[in-house]
Amino acid sequence: MDKLLIRGGRELHGEVRISGAKNAALPELCAALLTDEPVVLENVPRLQDVATMAKLIKNMGVAVERDESRVRIDAKDLHFPEAPYELVKTMRASVLALGPLLARFGEATVSLPGGCAIGSRPVDQHIKGLQQMGADIVVEHGYMIAKLPKGRDRLRGASIRTDMITVTGTENFMMAAALAEGETVLENPAQEPEITDLGEMLNAMGAKVKGHGTPRITIEGVARLHGCTHSVVPDRIETGTFLCAVAATGGDVLLRGGRADHLEAVIDKLRDAGATVEAVPEGIRVRSKGRLQAQSFRTTEYPGFPTDMQAQFMALNAIAEGSSKTTETIFENRFMHVNELVRLGARIQVDGKFAIVEGVERLSGATVMATDLRASASLVIAGLVAEGETLVDRIYHLDRGYDQMELKLRGIGADIERIK
Repeated sequence: MDKLLIRGGRELHGEVRISGAKNAALPELCAALLTDEPVVLENVPRLQDVATMAKLIKNMGVAVERDESRVRIDAKDLHFPEAPYELVKTMRASVLALGPLLARFGEATVSLPGGCAIGSRPVDQHIKGLQQMGADIVVEHGYMIAKLPKGRDRLRGASIRTDMITVTGTENFMMAAALAEGETVLENPAQEPEITDLGEMLNAMGAKVKGHGTPRITIEGVARLHGCTHSVVPDRIETGTFLCAVAATGGDVLLRGGRADHLEAVIDKLRDAGATVEAVPEGIRVRSKGRLQAQSFRTTEYPGFPTDMQAQFMALNAIAEGSSKTTETIFENRFMHVNELVRLGARIQVDGKFAIVEGVERLSGATVMATDLRASASLVIAGLVAEGETLVDRIYHLDRGYDQMELKLRGIGADIERIK
């Protein structure tokens, strides 16, 4: 099992190219199932989750070819509209196959998903929404089995308001509605940049999506979709992770391709802490010198502070001046990185959905273990500032969401290496 060995205490200087967003690439791979014409995705990150999704749709009979950051998907010969447990268990995003398969083929069988152990992410909202569009769905033996009623060959438009804001639910409904009969209105959708990007891709395929990225999305269904070429939006969470890394270590780095307009809540907190962050034509430039000021924050749905940046910012707060309070409102089990940060010398107390961080002047290297994707990133940031050597174990979590992170960090001056 691979590990990362980090020798901390070095400032970061130079340039990092931001990869395409994992959370956009995954639904867009599934959107390619909506047509029998080839779809080309550009700026696709090299990640374990992307490879898993490609394997999943290949198993259905889809042709998938990859050349560097370009992926060609041809679902013309798709003959097996099923996502089995063996392929779904490692990645919750596999549920995104449900809507496109049901919309195009009138049936789908998708295993209940797995993924990071950061809390409950129920699929009942997906099921309820697709049932409102006319699907018959049952859950048996760990599988969601969906079919159109006898005599119907298309889903029908509906007005859908979910009990909670759900990103993957919004994406499933958008993809299903693209081929439905009539208009679908999503009244409580997610507004993340990845939602906007999926809407742009669907429209490039001939869909009629409006309001994507706003509190109300309308989709006028069409009879068929065609192929397209689409570039995946830059990864805002990778961008935010590197912003926190530079802010913590000190230095001056250009994040080429980063989108400041997708990270306003995080950037505001970094500026309040004392870092200099500015949007430039090439992306985002971040500069930091000296110890920063601790910042309290509360995670919430976009455009608020993202839960996927909570662990990374907590690592920054751990060595900032003063105390801070982190409130996690999205996932109930997302403080598992705290015990590992404490092993490095951080002073953190957790009480339910709150974490109180008392900043310390320095951390000291130790062996730590990653528990989920974003926790992995927080431990890397902590290792970059800790005195001595930090060994991060179980970094397969990191590989699920960061494209060659250690190579990018080494390129801007970090002393980090992967140990087989």
